[in-house]
Amino acid sequence: MEKLTYTHNDAAAKALAAFYETPPLAYVRSYGCQQNVNDGEKIKGVLQDVGYGLCDNVEHADLILFNTCAVREHAEQRVFGNVGALKKLKEQNPRLMIGVCGCMAQQEHIVEKLRQSYPYVDLVFGVDGIDRLPAMLAERIRKGKRYLEKPAERNAVVEELPIRRDSGFRAWLPIMYGCDNFCTYCIVPYVRGRERSREPAAILAEFRQLVEQGYKEITLLGQNVNSYGKGLEHPIDFADLLNLLCEVPGDYQIRFMTSHPKDASRKLIDTIAAQEHLCKHIHLPVQSGSDRLLKEMNRHYNVAQYMDLIRYAKEKIPGVTFSSDIIVGFPGETEEDFAATLDLIREVGYMQLFTFIYSKRAGTPAAKLPDPTTHAEKAARMDRLLKTQEEFAFAATAAMAGRTVRVLVEAAGRNEGTVNGRLDNNLVVEFKAPESLIGQWADVHITGSRAALLVGELAE
Repeated sequence: MEKLTYTHNDAAAKALAAFYETPPLAYVRSYGCQQNVNDGEKIKGVLQDVGYGLCDNVEHADLILFNTCAVREHAEQRVFGNVGALKKLKEQNPRLMIGVCGCMAQQEHIVEKLRQSYPYVDLVFGVDGIDRLPAMLAERIRKGKRYLEKPAERNAVVEELPIRRDSGFRAWLPIMYGCDNFCTYCIVPYVRGRERSREPAAILAEFRQLVEQGYKEITLLGQNVNSYGKGLEHPIDFADLLNLLCEVPGDYQIRFMTSHPKDASRKLIDTIAAQEHLCKHIHLPVQSGSDRLLKEMNRHYNVAQYMDLIRYAKEKIPGVTFSSDIIVGFPGETEEDFAATLDLIREVGYMQLFTFIYSKRAGTPAAKLPDPTTHAEKAARMDRLLKTQEEFAFAATAAMAGRTVRVLVEAAGRNEGTVNGRLDNNLVVEFKAPESLIGQWADVHITGSRAALLVGELAE
């Protein structure tokens, strides 16, 4: 694995300054997961480093960049629709530059579609090209030709990329990139490459800086954080890294995602139980409650192993809550398979579920499997699943009435004069308070709930 450090590209900055008559503005939109959001923050930081300002409206922009997601077909279609809508802007302003980057741009058929059907797109590059973005823009200007990078995996970790964070109190902190699991439904290993872990010293330095800057919630990111450390020169695992970070003094909490059940260990559970800075909430994607489908998905665990970990966590971490990802309608899913998933949901008692109807991804093994179940049948199963989940979640939130909890205030609430705060267990409470409290800790007394939303009041 190659280890690189970002450096300011003075030649590119001068070329861009000479090209624009006034200081240029960039519009950057990121789709998909938290890793993509963090990549978008780095893209903004790199653009600011070479002289761009940022704007929130495509009509004001000199550069429009879509940072894309390839996990589901719907996300790809949204991108193509939004890129198509820019054609008129390009006709009105030929100097406008339009770019598509990220996971979609790691697929050859997508790059070819952009080449053939969207001739006004100037720039296409994949997930590992952020540090080279200034040079790409400068080359586009100098040569007057489109810059469409051929998808290729770059086995590197680039440190010290400039970053423009979207929040002043919540931060994303990648600890590793890529994935080695090759679940049969998933495109991620093909677009984000194989696993590469950052050195613990680099993670610790960035983490310490975030705490010193006043960030109160720091979320560690990776396609599979539980496999952190593989390939590093000095042995370290994810639990070791968490213990290292928790030694940093300060008033903060740590979350992490995403965990793969096959690599989640009892050592990790013990660490969460012991460290006050770690939120007592675990996102542990199970995908299905059917052992047969788990094998078809190439998940490398069964329901019994998954439940053993869940029971151990409940035993060791008082009040722990769980969330998960569920795929409905994986190719060949039978009514018996689906019923097993409903049984698992009831047994675990998930506080939250992120549910998806299976989306076929070109290039993955599951895309070749027979899929006789109709979309209507899959949608009906999804409806049953959501109702099953709601039964537990609504009862669990209602049972929290009377507790006083500490929350991080995140945003204005839906009702006037209210704000939303997130609990340690990842639930959200709405309560009356000034918006000046956003970004601060608050003690809130839970008075009730509305479906999965808690309702409360500031504690005396």
